[in-house]
Amino acid sequence: MTLVRSLDQIQRPYPNPVLTIGNFDGVHLGHQALFNLVKNRAAEIRGTSMVMTFEPHPLRVLTQKKGPPLITMSEHKLELIERAGIEVVICLEFNLELARLEPEAFVRDILVERLGIKEMVIGYDYTFGRKARGNRDLLIKMGEEHGFKVHTVSAQPGRDGQIISSTRIRELVMSGEVEKVPAYLGRYYRISGLVIRGQDRGGKLLGFPTANLQLKDELIPKTGVYAVKLFHREYVYDGVANIGHNPTFGDVGLSIEVHCFDLRQDLYDETVRVDFIGRIRAEKKFSGPEELADQIGQDCVLARDLLTGQRN
Repeated sequence: MTLVRSLDQIQRPYPNPVLTIGNFDGVHLGHQALFNLVKNRAAEIRGTSMVMTFEPHPLRVLTQKKGPPLITMSEHKLELIERAGIEVVICLEFNLELARLEPEAFVRDILVERLGIKEMVIGYDYTFGRKARGNRDLLIKMGEEHGFKVHTVSAQPGRDGQIISSTRIRELVMSGEVEKVPAYLGRYYRISGLVIRGQDRGGKLLGFPTANLQLKDELIPKTGVYAVKLFHREYVYDGVANIGHNPTFGDVGLSIEVHCFDLRQDLYDETVRVDFIGRIRAEKKFSGPEELADQIGQDCVLARDLLTGQRN
């Protein structure tokens, strides 16, 4: 995959570009439907499959607020787009100058003159340009004027009948319903983080050593205990994760700790990834370390059962 960070990097148009444009937060199944049509059309006309996306999220520029938590940070998003088989990704800085660009100018100056697009693939609700004035009808009209085709992908329903969207995925993750996420995302929800030193209670006090994570991601599942898979380099470990405030010990800050069943080494200062398979229980305050240790043992049994069933 070729990554383009500035339009100035494009000295000449790619062969017969077929393009889709969007934020693609999560790179969910709806986004993947767009990518698949882009690839199919590019193959049909011997062209180049292309995606245009933006950093930061446009809402953060337009509203001057942090906006919704991202499902996928930039590095992960680009990795997923590459894995989807797209040949060229144009990742542009989204700023007020770009936000103020009239949709006609965006199509004429960037899509046609700079990129030389032959076909566009858009979602059913796609809007663009100043005040989101650009839409499917405008694209079709300008396509007739400038010689490119426009294809529209309809809304993609999830298994429960709700439309696949980044908003729906955020709702599921934040409510702890992580087992429903793959029907929308096409994979389990994943976080990544650096393993740091915690309070050192897990191994010495409770008998369950944990990897304490300093998160890189923004979207955090609801507090509670989860069955997870931890990825470290080429290895994968089954485990159980706790997201919470450690009320038994009176802690204040939120922590994320993962106990891996078959891990015999420490991972300090290593970056790991964690997939959330299913939620086991809510966060709870226990009478003391002994009662907590007993509960963690039960959590591990339930997590093993859930992960075994997930493999079958």
